[in-house]
Amino acid sequence: MDIRIDNLQGRAIQALLQTHLNAMYEHSPPERVHSLDHEALRHPSITFWTAWEAGELMGCGALNQHSPEHAELKSMRTARPQVRKGVARVILRHIESAARDKGIKRISLETGPHAPFVAAQKLYTSEGFVDCGPFANDVLDPALSNVV
Repeated sequence: MDIRIDNLQGRAIQALLQTHLNAMYEHSPPERVHSLDHEALRHPSITFWTAWEAGELMGCGALNQHSPEHAELKSMRTARPQVRKGVARVILRHIESAARDKGIKRISLETGPHAPFVAAQKLYTSEGFVDCGPFANDVLDPALSNVV
């Protein structure tokens, strides 16, 4: 799998991000959706990666750096045909490695606590993430599970 920093210009990644946003709005109240669109993901504090194999988009993920030692995982999504093939785990490990190379010591993320997010919860737990309180400028939100 080829994982690379992406400029978010391609049709395939824009379609995958739209699928991601649509799912977040389908499974969460609008005021509790913290996913970023492709324009917001271009912020200078964010590095965005895509994973490719044989010219096919496999998935994506981003890292939003809040401080020199803390960043937030954002926009993790596997393309539908690739679900349950380990793509998200490979992307997550790549992002963690890149974060360590930058000196980042803590990576946090938010995910939903209910059924549509169970696969994500299992992935993050299996990779050592644990529940935590709000981080950065967030406030406690019962509709989210915060993990670090």
